[in-house]
Amino acid sequence: MSSQSKSPRVIVVADAHLGQVPPAVGKAFHAFLDEIPQPGDHLILTGDVFDFWFEYPSVIPRKHFATVAKLQEVRARGVPVTFVGGNHDRWGGSFFTQDLGIEFFGGEAELDLGGRRAFITHGDGLTEQHWTGALMHRVLRHPITVAVFRVLHPTIGFWIADLFSRHLADNTKDSAVLDRAAAAQRRWAADFLGSHADVQLVIMAHTHRPVVDRLPDGRAYLNPGAFLDGGRYAVISGDQVELKTFPDALVNRAVRPLPA
Repeated sequence: MSSQSKSPRVIVVADAHLGQVPPAVGKAFHAFLDEIPQPGDHLILTGDVFDFWFEYPSVIPRKHFATVAKLQEVRARGVPVTFVGGNHDRWGGSFFTQDLGIEFFGGEAELDLGGRRAFITHGDGLTEQHWTGALMHRVLRHPITVAVFRVLHPTIGFWIADLFSRHLADNTKDSAVLDRAAAAQRRWAADFLGSHADVQLVIMAHTHRPVVDRLPDGRAYLNPGAFLDGGRYAVISGDQVELKTFPDALVNRAVRPLPA
């Protein structure tokens, strides 16, 4: 019990999709950043915090300014922050690392979290249930796509991203599709743990389905669920991996489905 109490607490949150959700979700997420990560904790953002983020050399998205300021406040409290980008916000870079002091990974990461070796990835492209989804993720990750997008004026770029995101939302209204993806994701994580004996924890997001799968040997797979769905997040402390809900997350559940 004493060793567990000394272990740093790890806060895991994903899939807020800020920029395509009602303002109440953004306010709740900002309140979450004010209240939950405290000195001694480690905040892990596992992708799609923003519905779209793209880093330009001298421009940051205006509509995400308040969230960026809140993340800076978290860092000012001495809380380390690790951001593993998702399919909506993996195009970060030096703004996060140099200006905010946030450790940023565009794809996947292996970290030591409170004595556990953890493999972290958003999860897109791994268990897609339709060939168009797999193709989309391959195209969006391609260096040529990123290079072409970078030469666009930011206003045009974000306008295209908004239209694209709305189109994806229209194609993800069937919850059964995400349920199948979540089941495939759990199998993928179990296989990964089976072939990587040095990894104690796999953390993924993307499907918006919260789950903790514990293996008999104590290792585990975690998906914290989507913050936009009632303020879901997770806490890792010692040997415990717990799913939680932020009580002030007054999320409008009537909002249209968002792309995973």
